Amino acid sequence: MSKSGFVPDNSNIKKSSGTPNLSVNYKQNVLFKRNDQNIAYQLTSTQLPAMLGGAFVDLYMTKGHMREPHWHPNAWELDIVVSGEVQVSILDPDTSSMHNYRIKEGEVVFIPMGWWHWIEPLSEEAHLHLFFNNDQFESTEGSDVLRLTPPIVFQKAYGVSASEVAEAVAPITDTVVIGPPNEHSFYQKSYLKDERDERIVVKINEKVVPSEDK
Repeated sequence: MSKSGFVPDNSNIKKSSGTPNLSVNYKQNVLFKRNDQNIAYQLTSTQLPAMLGGAFVDLYMTKGHMREPHWHPNAWELDIVVSGEVQVSILDPDTSSMHNYRIKEGEVVFIPMGWWHWIEPLSEEAHLHLFFNNDQFESTEGSDVLRLTPPIVFQKAYGVSASEVAEAVAPITDTVVIGPPNEHSFYQKSYLKDERDERIVVKINEKVVPSEDK
């Protein structure tokens, strides 16, 4: 393919070639599957070559799981809740502030390109449609950042113990996408027991960020 990303016209469709394939079953293309209830399907220009400039993800999750923290270096994202309720958390790099948006059916959240974010179901089940303005959007996953960055880098950059960091991230052996991994039952039980623990605070530039920012 000669070009991807945002395309303002149909220059990729040629009259001489006839009508291109304009229909496909996107559920034949699984982006990631944790289990049957926590799964994401993807539709890009790989499945529909004529569809330049945009992509789609169909995301299903259950309470106690989450779409892990990540960012998209080459696309913005629009999250639309089809059913259930979720919290979309976004870190604004311009103001160094974190925002939490609780949304349910009929509501949306827009995530600018390159902004760190994650999604947590608040209802027992949640279904979302995610749209991107790049037909070959990329994702940088938090699990990859943690497991692939040498622990000594965290020590040099932040003054934390490299050995403690290594021990803490040791269970992260692969890309997570929808977490926690099934074998990490400790995290699942901890989440269900201490859900929305008000004692947990986040500090950005030495300022405490509230756990809820509606």
